[in-house]
Amino acid sequence: MIVCVAEKPSVGAYIANVLGAGQRHDGYFEGNGYQVTWTFGHLCALLDPQEYTEQWKAWSLGSLPMIPPRFSIKVSGDAGVHKQFNVIKSLIAQADEVINCGDAGQEGELIQRWVYQQAGCKCPVKRLWVNSLTEEAIRDGFAKLKDQSEFQHLYEAGMMRAIGDWLLGMNATRAYTIRYARGNGKDRQVLSVGRVQTPTLALVVKRQAEIENFVPRTYWELKTNYRNTLFSAQIPVEEDEYAITSEEQGQVLVDSIKDLPLTITSVEKKKGIESAPKLYDLTSLQVDCNKKYGFSAEQTLQLIQSLYEKRLTTYPRVDTTYLSEDIYPKVPGTLNGIKDYYPQVAPLLSLKADGKKGASSLPKSKKVFDNKKVTDHHAIIPTGQRPDTMTADEKKVYDLVALHFIAVFYPECEVSNTTVLAKADEIDFKVTGREVLKPGWRVVFEKGPKDLKDPNDSSDNSDSSDSSDNSDSSDSSKSLPAFTKGESGPHEPLLKEKTTTPPKYYTEATLLRAMETAGKTVENEELREAMKENGIGRPSTRAAIIEKLYQRKYIVKQGKSIRATETGINLIHTIISPLLKSAELTGLWEKKLREIERGEYAAQDFLAELKEMTSGVVRDVKTNKAGMLCPVCRQGVIIRGNTRYGCSRWREGCSYAEPFDN
Repeated sequence: MIVCVAEKPSVGAYIANVLGAGQRHDGYFEGNGYQVTWTFGHLCALLDPQEYTEQWKAWSLGSLPMIPPRFSIKVSGDAGVHKQFNVIKSLIAQADEVINCGDAGQEGELIQRWVYQQAGCKCPVKRLWVNSLTEEAIRDGFAKLKDQSEFQHLYEAGMMRAIGDWLLGMNATRAYTIRYARGNGKDRQVLSVGRVQTPTLALVVKRQAEIENFVPRTYWELKTNYRNTLFSAQIPVEEDEYAITSEEQGQVLVDSIKDLPLTITSVEKKKGIESAPKLYDLTSLQVDCNKKYGFSAEQTLQLIQSLYEKRLTTYPRVDTTYLSEDIYPKVPGTLNGIKDYYPQVAPLLSLKADGKKGASSLPKSKKVFDNKKVTDHHAIIPTGQRPDTMTADEKKVYDLVALHFIAVFYPECEVSNTTVLAKADEIDFKVTGREVLKPGWRVVFEKGPKDLKDPNDSSDNSDSSDSSDNSDSSDSSKSLPAFTKGESGPHEPLLKEKTTTPPKYYTEATLLRAMETAGKTVENEELREAMKENGIGRPSTRAAIIEKLYQRKYIVKQGKSIRATETGINLIHTIISPLLKSAELTGLWEKKLREIERGEYAAQDFLAELKEMTSGVVRDVKTNKAGMLCPVCRQGVIIRGNTRYGCSRWREGCSYAEPFDN
């Protein structure tokens, strides 16, 4: 008998239907030589500290660091979880072969492998690896089953991630709670510290501090109105002798040119192209859904997961915006499947997927199809199944995915960018304009829902840290009058008072982007793509990390803005280890996990690093007493002087003092 283990009951039921296993039993289906069962998420987990040794049951600095000589797992959950595990165990015990039908990713591989280990699996294990749950994809996947050994590096990366989270999370949380938390026993607040959650929280706290400490600066911009067009003077704003830092200074400039003509010195037109927005990976989909609909990252993940399970979209937990070349021949069929819902598809249906350039050929661009940019899974796209069974929110997400997919096969948008330079006396002026010559792919969104008419809308640019408002044109997206080089005429100069603005609070959209790029503000799409390997966490885990910060009351949402709470701020100020707070260091760690996944870095070497880092974090806490409750008066906290520790209530007469080397 062949035993198939799916990731959840609904997926198991569908796989059973495809395989012809129609007999329903308690916890599995059977038929046609198959038994199809399922897990419930994380059926197994690493042991808790006290399950390794009784010495780790009590929280004490003396017992840290906790580093098991060998990590072990257990069945984790309620009676229902244990019951289902026993079903799986009994089926595997009698199986000739097991097929891992779990989620086709790092986490899914780890979940399944641990279940097989705990169940004592001795028979051969094969792997079903599919990009969608359509009947065609499942049948094709079963025809091309792979040996479990091909995914050993993926499993090792998942295991190292879990062990790393355990080592740093358990040890750092205990160390900081014991040393710095207020209260005793059950009343003591737990200071939760994590490999990914803490640097994410640090990003929010840092941005909030930048905003609160921001000192606004007033400056003036010189503009002039010529032929109903507003030109901007090319005068630097910051750190330059020509900056207009006072109204009087600006008025002198206005007076010097108001009676002189403005002369057009240059008119430059350049034709350009705008490529269609890239296909979606999970993070970019979460970003757009947050901006356009206010969906949380977790909500978007649940919606796209539901669409995947309804077989309407492909595998969602991906970090690439590209398709593999083997998808190209399937595109006409996918487009045909959604033609009734999107009239924009009609012009594409007559095109052939032959890879040739020509009016009758479906475009095959490296911006879309690139095997080098695809590893385990490709970008999120529709499957081509009729999207009949969607909720209102699912439809919003599906529309984004489907219209981006259609748009990449349309011609590029052709534009004309105009730059006009002018001069009045010795002051240079400039204005820019833009005109759409051929809309190309833009018609796809113009015919779609109203909120998708501008796919590049970035009205929520809350991650911007530009502290000045210094645009050099009135509206660069508008077309301009026909100016001629050498023309001259009267104009109306004016001063505009401006004030520098602080960076904006993070939203979920901009926090996701910051996590993706290890805290760096990166607008360029190509550069963001290159930095993904160094991001904080993985696309599939970032939403859960943000949710965890909400649950622990380290952050709260005010409107769309994310604010750090006093508890969250105090935690970040308490943490002394750079490793635990640095987005860059955590990103480098993430890079090594990806290298393990590709077989380029040994898991054992990474484990040795983990143990060393954990010991270092604990050592830092043990040797630093600043912030602790004073052991003498029990009211003040320990502060650090030049050579000694002392009590913050020393003026009130507290006598506590001890040198650093103690």
